[in-house]
Parts: sequence; C-alpha cells; structure tokens
Amino acid sequence: MNIIVFVKQVADTEARVQIAGDGTSIDTLDLNFILNPFDEFAVEEALRTAEKLGGEVTVISLGNESAAGVIRTALAMGADRGLLLKTGARCDDPLQVARALAAEIAGSGFDLAFFGKQAVGNDHGQVGILVAELIGVPGISMVSGLEVETGGIRGKREIEGGTESFECGLPAVVATQKGLNEPRYASLKGRMAAKKKTIEEKEVSLAEPLLEVESLNYPPQRERGRVLGEGAGAVPELVRCLREDAKVI
Repeated sequence: MNIIVFVKQVADTEARVQIAGDGTSIDTLDLNFILNPFDEFAVEEALRTAEKLGGEVTVISLGNESAAGVIRTALAMGADRGLLLKTGARCDDPLQVARALAAEIAGSGFDLAFFGKQAVGNDHGQVGILVAELIGVPGISMVSGLEVETGGIRGKREIEGGTESFECGLPAVVATQKGLNEPRYASLKGRMAAKKKTIEEKEVSLAEPLLEVESLNYPPQRERGRVLGEGAGAVPELVRCLREDAKVI
C-alpha cells in the first residue's frame, strides 16, 4: 500500500508560550518544537497498516527548515520516506494549507492518507477533511477505531454522546483521535537508521490566505479563591455568594 502521513511541528505542550512583539504570533526564540501529539497516532496507525498489508509510509510536512525535525522523528519511529514542503510563509489558514497538501498528493496513487485530528495550538481540526474534499475522496475525522483491508476500511469515530461506525473504499483520508492506538517510542536503532534516510525538500508557493490572525491575547487572570469558613456554618455565606456574586442560582 502507498500510505502517506501528514505531520506538523508544534510548540512543546509543556512550554510556557509567549506572544511575540508583533502581537499576532508566538515568540519562537528558545521555544522547543515537537511532533504534534495527535499526529503520533497517525504515524503509528500508518506503520501498523504497512506492517500488516505491506507497503511504504511517506511522511510529509509543510513548513520551514525546522519542520524537518518532526519528519525525522517519524522516520525514527519507522517511516520509510520524508518530504518537506518548504515555505517561509505563515500557515494560519487551514484552507491555504489544505490546498498545498492536496496539490502534492492528487494523482499520486496513494491508498491511505493519515492526519492527526487537529494540531495543538490553533486547534482548527480542518485540514485533513479539507484535503479529502479537494481531491474528491472519502474523509473520516475523529477516528478512534480502524480496520484496514486491501479494498477498503471500516471502523468507528467519536461523535457527541457516542460513537459512529463507518465503512468506505480506498483511497481515503483518515484523521486520527487519541485512543486509536498506543504510539511506539523511537528506538535507538530507529534513530540511527533515521539519520541515514533522506528527506526530500520541495519549495512550494501558497495561495493567498482567506484567514488572518489579527491579534493574540493571554487569557484573563482568574480571581483568587476565597475561604468562606468551615463546616455547616459556611453554607449560608456560600449560598449568598452563589446568588449575589456569581449569580448562578
């Protein structure tokens, strides 16, 4: 099978993110970037599919030179090839990104394309399904269970209040959800092998964005909590605060 995984570099989820001086982006100085956590499930599912049915796993990322780092991470996990779609432009618009990715894989003869359901940071959760729509193949989001056969796929996806079963033919695009699998750690052998694998680079031009970030702001500071008392004697004051201050009863 010809399997593609799209990955994105994101700020370390444990890092303290600071807004840059322009007020519309984050300060990347000394900021550590990692493979988007939801993309780890996509890489793992692609590798398991190739191990089961045979085939090649190609990892693709869109971004600047530093995005090669997350491709290298996926190669260390076991992917076969890497491709960096190189651009220095900001990629805030999901449709702008989807058009560039769709143009790369349209007509390539792929069988399955995997995405993480969303990238932490902007949390748009749109690119995978937009790519499916642009190239005219089935796109399934929030996938939490998957079975892949030579002629098609079936599984389940999360919906509000439950799960939904699906079945479709190939080619298809799948956006993976947490819980689909347990991503493997890159072994020392895998990391050494990844150093010998080449990452192809291709310059791409993005269409004009339809979405623009006007400003970023920190969340408002939460008020400090108040101790109203202890035991049953604090109940009247608690009720008063809920009714008059918080106005929730």
